[in-house]
Formats: sequence, structure tokens, C-alpha cells
Amino acid sequence: MGRARRVQTGRCWAGHRGLGVSMDMWNFFYTCLVSLWLQRFYIYSAAAFGISIWIVIQLTTTKTKKKGEKSHGNPAASEEDKLVNGHATLQAKEVCVAGVKVFYGSQTGTAKRFAKSLAEAVVSLNLPVEVISMGDCDPDDCLSEETSSRNICVFLVATYTDGQPTESAAWFCKWLEEAANDFRFGNMYLKGLRYAVFGLGNSVYVDHYNTVGRNIDRWLWMLSARRIMTRAEGDCNVAQSKHGSIEADFEAWKAKFLSRLQMLCRGEKKPCSGKCKKGKCKSPEKQSKESSEREQRASEYENTEAEELFETSSEEEADAEEAGGTNSVVDVEDLGNIMSHMKKAKRERELEEGDIGMSLTQENAGKKEEGEREMVTPALREALTKQGYKLIGSHSGVKLCRWTKSMLRGRGGCYKHTFYGIESHRCMEATPSLACANKCVFCWRHHTNPVGTEWRWKMDQPEMILQEAIENHQNMIKQFKGVSGVKAARFEEAMTAKHCALSLVGEPIMYPEINRFVKLLHQHSISSFLVTNAQFPDEIRNLEPVTQLYVSVDASTKESLKRIDRPLFKDFWQRFLDSLKALSEKQQRTVYRLTLVKAWNVDELKAYADLISLGKPDFIEVKGVTYCGESSASSLTMANIPWHEEVVLFVQELADLIPDYEIACEHEHSNCLLIAHKKFKINGEWCTWINYDRFQELVQEHERSGGSKTFTAADYTARTPHWALFGSRERGFDPLDVRYQRKNKARDISGC
Repeated sequence: MGRARRVQTGRCWAGHRGLGVSMDMWNFFYTCLVSLWLQRFYIYSAAAFGISIWIVIQLTTTKTKKKGEKSHGNPAASEEDKLVNGHATLQAKEVCVAGVKVFYGSQTGTAKRFAKSLAEAVVSLNLPVEVISMGDCDPDDCLSEETSSRNICVFLVATYTDGQPTESAAWFCKWLEEAANDFRFGNMYLKGLRYAVFGLGNSVYVDHYNTVGRNIDRWLWMLSARRIMTRAEGDCNVAQSKHGSIEADFEAWKAKFLSRLQMLCRGEKKPCSGKCKKGKCKSPEKQSKESSEREQRASEYENTEAEELFETSSEEEADAEEAGGTNSVVDVEDLGNIMSHMKKAKRERELEEGDIGMSLTQENAGKKEEGEREMVTPALREALTKQGYKLIGSHSGVKLCRWTKSMLRGRGGCYKHTFYGIESHRCMEATPSLACANKCVFCWRHHTNPVGTEWRWKMDQPEMILQEAIENHQNMIKQFKGVSGVKAARFEEAMTAKHCALSLVGEPIMYPEINRFVKLLHQHSISSFLVTNAQFPDEIRNLEPVTQLYVSVDASTKESLKRIDRPLFKDFWQRFLDSLKALSEKQQRTVYRLTLVKAWNVDELKAYADLISLGKPDFIEVKGVTYCGESSASSLTMANIPWHEEVVLFVQELADLIPDYEIACEHEHSNCLLIAHKKFKINGEWCTWINYDRFQELVQEHERSGGSKTFTAADYTARTPHWALFGSRERGFDPLDVRYQRKNKARDISGC
């Protein structure tokens, strides 16, 4: 009993002990929880601090890792790190532009000259530069190398006949065109190449103006090359040139290019225009994009909508790449936004074009008030002066003919002396218009004169032109005073000009005051021999009487005329035919002048005969083309020069096809023959020479009568001497020619 009581008592004590332990643990946790709650602010602060430290460590580690990868994959990035660390060295800046390569395609040398000028300017910026002819490089190799070279490529390209590239640039352009349209190359083939284009052209050729420059710009763009600036175009037509001449156009572009090049060297984009509101600039991308769009729309507002798709600026392309990333594939979902953006840009462009058109109209009106531009630019003046021209005013010139020098020395005269009795030592070769509407392959001036289809230049008065022409001619004659061999009597006669050959260069009939000029010549007792290229029929009809009116008939078919004369007018053939019809209406002496170019126009006899029946000229001069040396502007060679025997054969065959004409005269030295209408064979004798005194009397009577009293070619003819006739022993040599006398003496001695 007692034992059971003790066991029960022990169990109660153990239960009380377990309960006490549990109460102590609860009290402990409760105390801790209360302490944490009371100290919660400090705990939160410590946790936030720890999290912040962890975030900073993670960001720093990630940035360091990316920068290391970038530096490892791109050497240029390591140079940029130096800039970040404060070491902005010259070496780091040069990475942006390693150098400049200038590619040129030239026919007459202008683009080559511009390329050298640009190279000199780039060298002054302490940048390496290389000038390369497009004909001397393989475009596949040289262009692909520039995608990673960090060079700036400049293309100076001229547009040649019918919008084609020059001979030296033909293969370069052909390859580039094929690459741009060949899917095997891929549209990213030239990605990384940075370039600028300056085109050389003539706006007179409306359909082909600067075609080559525009094409190269477009093809490069299609291959993902990036422009550093908008394409520029130089214009040989001084009337339309933005800066007055193609040289001035180039200089203006060159200044912009050099400025842009310096910015690229510094790693900069377009500069602030200074028109920001409150002195704060817009974002560089947006501001440069808007500036580029304004420049582009102002310079190319005349381009078609189709071409404008290719006329984005470099910044616009950069924005497009940033928006689309490196992947050129566009998601279908993004097409709606892209089309909306293009439509909006087009509407804005059309609105601004309206404003530009109005401003340009006002600007052109202002220019007209200020006066027209001069035809002869400073560069052209220098080139013509080197060729011996004495330039008069802004569009006229005079030059001493070699036959004038020959006759001063007692030697023979030119073929006009043989055919028409001109005294070559008293003949003044001049023109009131240096401009021409053709660019003939056999041009003896190598196309240094300007071209145009209408008069759009400043005009000098005919009185001033004639006075200075006579003065310049006399000054050139004076230089022969005392020269060995010069005949004193002929020197004195030469001081008074008796004839004026308006055939020096260009198209004299283009001069708006040509009739006044011709009248002034006649008032000074100077005969007038005017040559036209048969492209101005209305001017021929309105022309006052001249001593002799020439029309150049260089070909007898539309195709050959286009190939040989390379006319500016689109309707050149109709103008040509109308000019011949207008010639048939003239009552004074008229002449067809045929220039034979071997393998070009010597096989068209029947067609020539048809043209003769159309214009009914009094005379037909047939002359073998004269080779004036190699010219980059012409493909003419010595192989195209016919022998005198070949010219004689051509004339004989042609004469057989025109029954109203016969061969009258010959001048072997000039490789020239004269076919004359039979009405000038009077009583069995040829009368192709001119009675110049009688002509002056007739023209004065015509002017005194107010034009009512007319006269014809038969009214002032003179008998042709025997030595000038075709088939004579002299073969056109004047017996008074000292050279003929020596030749004849040697012939008599040899018994031939």
C-alpha cells in the first residue's frame, strides 16, 4: 500500500517537471519574438543594405564581363576603352577613318583633275589618300576590301554619250550593276563600305543628266554600302549650274565633304544647326535625320518618286538599322508601322517640296533680275586661251588661222582661196558664240567649248564684239612684222580684214544678234562666210543675206548623224531636215559641207544625193576629216582619215547621182573638192569665185531699200582661174605659191 503511494507520488512530480520545461521554452521564444518586433527597423535596414550590395556586385560583374567580350572580339573597342579611361590619343581617333580612296571615271580629264584636287585637300588633313582610275582596278576585289578597311570611298564619275559611263569606267559600272541585281551576291555584300558620290554631267542632255553618278549611288546603296553624305552633281551647263560652273559645283561639294570627313574622324554625327529652342539640342539621331532630309529634298526635288526610294541619307539608314537590328528580315506585324511611317514621310516631303518649288521660283526670278551668267567660265577661259584663242567679252572669240600665216609668207591659201577667191591673209576667223549644239567626234577643238540648245547666257553687244575682234586680229598680225619670209605688201594688206569666216568654233547662228553682227561686217566692207550645224532651221530662215551660207552635212541618215555629230536636241533629225529645207529658200550662195570619216559615213552615197535634192545647195564641199591628234573625248584615229584618192573617188561617184552638178575645183593640200551646180558654168567656164566688191554694192542696196530689193548668187560671181579647176596640173595650188613654184621647178628639171 505504501509502496503504491510512493510510485504515484513520483509520477506526479515528473509531470510537473515536464510542464515547467515547456513553459520555459515558450517564454524564451516569446521574448525573442518581442525583441525582434521591437528591433524591426534595424533589421529591415540591414536587409535592404545587404540586398543593395548584392545588386551592385552583380551589375558590376556583368558589365565587366561584357566589356571583356567586346574588347576581345573588336580591337576598336579596346581603343574606345582608352578614351573612357581618359587617354584620348590621336591613334584612337584615327580608327574612325583610316584613309580616303578616290575612284574616278573620266573621258576628257575633268574627273581626274577633280580627283587630284580632292586628294591634295585630304592630304592637308593628315589622312592617307589614294587616287584610283576605275579602269585600273578590279571592282570585285577593291570594293569588298573596303567593307572592313574603315576607309572612305569617293566616286567621281562622268556621264558620257547617251547616259553611258566613260570608257575607263565601263567595266566598273557593269560589274556594280550586275552585283546589285544578282541574288548570289546578297544585299549585304558591301555592308560596312562608306562612300560619297559626285557626278559630272551636262543638264542640256535632259534624259541622261548625271545618269552614271545616280546609278553608282543606287547600286552601292542596294548592296548595303552607307553614304556619308548625299550625292552631289556638277553641271557643265553654266546656265543651270547651281554655282555657275562645274568647277564651282565641285569646290562647293568638296568643302562640304572635307567638313563631313573631319566630323567622322572625330567620331561625330551631324552637328547642331544652332536653331534649337532654348539652346537645347534635339536628340542627335532625330536632329541629324531632319537636317539630312532637308538637304536631300532641296537638292533632289526634281527626282522621280521611284528614285527617291534610293535617296536616303546615311543617318536615315543608320536609324533604320538601329530600329531593325542586325537582322534585315522584317516581321509581318511590323509592316503596318513601316508603311504608315513611309506614307507620313511622303506627305511631309510633298508639302515641303511645294515650299521648295516656290522658293526656287523666287530665286530664279531674282537671278534673272540680276542678269544671266557668262558663257565662258574662268576654267574654260584659261583652256581656250592656252589654245591660242583671243576671247572677246563673255562668249566670243577670234583666232589666227594657219593659212593666214602661210599666205603672209608668200605661200598658198586655204581651199576657200582656191574655190572662192578669198585672200587668206586678209581673212579673220571668228565667232560670236563659242557654244554649240553638237559634240562631233571630229571636233578640232576637242570639245573645250560649251554646249547648249538655246541662248541662256549674258549677251554682249555686236558692236563691241566686232571692234574687239578686229583689234585682236590686228594685234596677232602685228606679231609677224619683221619675221623672216613675210611679204611686206601682204603684211600691209593683212592689217585690213576683208573676209570673216564665222566658223571658228561653236554655232554662230545661236547668237541672238547675229543679223546685226553680219550687217556690221558688211558696213566695214568685210564679207561673211557663216557656218551652221543644221540644228536651227528658224534662225536660218530669219538670217539676213550673207556672202555665203554653209550647212554642215556630216551624215545622211539619222543613225549615222547621231553617232557622228552627237547632237543635243531630241528631235535632231527633223531639225536637220528642216534646216536643209530652209537653206533651199535662201537666194544667196549656199553650200553643203561634207566631212568624210572613213568607215563612218562614206558608204551613204544615195542618201547624200537625196539630201542634196532636198536643200538644193549651190555648192557641195567634200573634205576628208582632219586628224587633230588623240583626244579622250573622241574615238577618231588615223585609220578614219581618208586618202585624197579616196575622197576623189567618193566625189566622182556622188556626182554621177546628181545630174545637175559637176566637179568644179580641187585643193589637194586640204584633201578637199568642190561640186558646183551647173548654173555656175557660164559659157563653158566655171564661175565659182566671188566678186566681193559687187557683193558689197548689192548688200548696201538691199539695206537701203529696207530689204525690198533682193539679189541672187548669180549676181556676184567671178570666173574661176584655171589652176583652181579639178584636173588641172596645179591641183589647186596657186601659181604664186612659192612652194608650188619650187615643186614645179623640180618637176621641170626631172622631166615629169
